[in-house]
Amino acid sequence: MRILIDECVNPRLRQAFPEHEVVTAVTTAWRQIQDHWLVEAIQGKFDVLVTIDRGFEFQHNLNKLTFGIVIVHARRNRMDYYRPLFRELAAAVTRIGPGQVIHVGSSL
Repeated sequence: MRILIDECVNPRLRQAFPEHEVVTAVTTAWRQIQDHWLVEAIQGKFDVLVTIDRGFEFQHNLNKLTFGIVIVHARRNRMDYYRPLFRELAAAVTRIGPGQVIHVGSSL
C-alpha cells in the first residue's frame, strides 16, 4: 500500500505502517496546499490518505477518489495517543478501497 499521511497528522505516525510505503505531506511539495488540490495531486499516486480532518469525507466526492481515507480520532496529535491505535490503523489501511472512509479511534 502507498500511504500519504496528511500534514495535520504527527508525521511519526508512519511507525504504524512498517510494511507499507509511507510518505508524509510534511516532506512533500503538497505541504500547506488546500485539500481540493491535495486530492487532485494524490489521485492515482496513493492508495490511502491518513488524516485527522473529520470533515474531509464531506468536502469531497468520494465516488471520484482513487484512494481511501482513514480518519484518525485521537484525543491529541501526539504519539502517546496514536500508539494504542496502531493495530486498528494497520487493519484499516489493508482493507480500505478507493472512495471508502474508515474512522479509527474514539471521537472524544
